Amino acid sequence: MLFLGEYWVNFSGQGRIVVPKKIREALDKAKTFTLAKGFDRCLSGFKNEDWEKETVKLMGNSALELQTAEMKRHFFSTATIVEIDEQGRIIIPKNLLEYVNLGRVDAVLIGVGTYFEIWNTERWKEYSKVIEKNIKKYASPSSTSTSH
Repeated sequence: MLFLGEYWVNFSGQGRIVVPKKIREALDKAKTFTLAKGFDRCLSGFKNEDWEKETVKLMGNSALELQTAEMKRHFFSTATIVEIDEQGRIIIPKNLLEYVNLGRVDAVLIGVGTYFEIWNTERWKEYSKVIEKNIKKYASPSSTSTSH
């Protein structure tokens, strides 16, 4: 099952949010998942087995390459197994909250196919506008040229 949709959630305590039902279902009702730094200052959540598959690919690259070393540091330094409680809630570790600049009020979870992301709501609103502009460019390449 793929991770789909956009979900606006509220914090119910320090770093605690309810994981939307559709995201929990896409996790195959697992009680844990892997949460790590993502790109663009968001967090990425993976089924544990998918995280393992992806990291095996990364581990296969030479540790002597700077790019590989940086990627490993980025992902592994803060990756953690997060437990979902009986009410469907998780607690996001403080270091990850700070990385994403998540406040104490709300966050956005979005499905990205094989994983999901957790965003600061303001950052997501801004980034969504950038995505929309880019999609328009991709969809109609001739619209980028102007006639004089």
